[in-house]
Amino acid sequence: MYNLPYHKEKNDQTITDFIKQHPFAFITGCSVENKPVATQVPVFMEEKDGRKVLRGHIMKNTDHHKAFLQNENVLTVFTGKHTYVSGTWYSNPYTPSTWNYMSVYVNGVIKIVHDSELENILKATSLHFEGNNQQSTTVYGNLPAGFKQKALKLIVGFEIEIQKIDTVFKLSQDRDAESYHNIIRRLKEQDEDSRTIAAEMEKRAQELFPDF
Repeated sequence: MYNLPYHKEKNDQTITDFIKQHPFAFITGCSVENKPVATQVPVFMEEKDGRKVLRGHIMKNTDHHKAFLQNENVLTVFTGKHTYVSGTWYSNPYTPSTWNYMSVYVNGVIKIVHDSELENILKATSLHFEGNNQQSTTVYGNLPAGFKQKALKLIVGFEIEIQKIDTVFKLSQDRDAESYHNIIRRLKEQDEDSRTIAAEMEKRAQELFPDF
């Protein structure tokens, strides 16, 4: 992780909102044989018994499922938009180019769950992506009983108890005011990802450079 103090997001609500907006996360772990494993699945942060957890589901008997059973320590990474930043946009153009991006890193302990806990996760997931439409035919509770019985044999739910949250919101905070605002201007001329990063930079401009 690119771990520098001026690239940290300190607002807890901003971090929570970012996780909600980017639920399709990478979960990485390591087996007892020290072999790395990873999978990408939708996960959701929830409050449970006064603690924060991530919940989701995965296919049963995959390499990552087996690894998570053997080693409960996992890292979940949420990533957002990202973009190239040319060194020619700085006040001193003889500067290496870089990449701006936003990511949240969650360390935690994973627990595999079954039965009613798994069904609760599936209900929450399907409702979320169907815009809370209770009548949707793809919402878990509306699926045919036979299909649900077959599907439940192939998947497991999981719950990750969050132990630490870290961030990298690398948005040119270490640059001078002239460079910072010029980067915003140039990013607005690029693609959608670049414009999203420019908007995030604009949110922070006044706090970083109040006299500009």
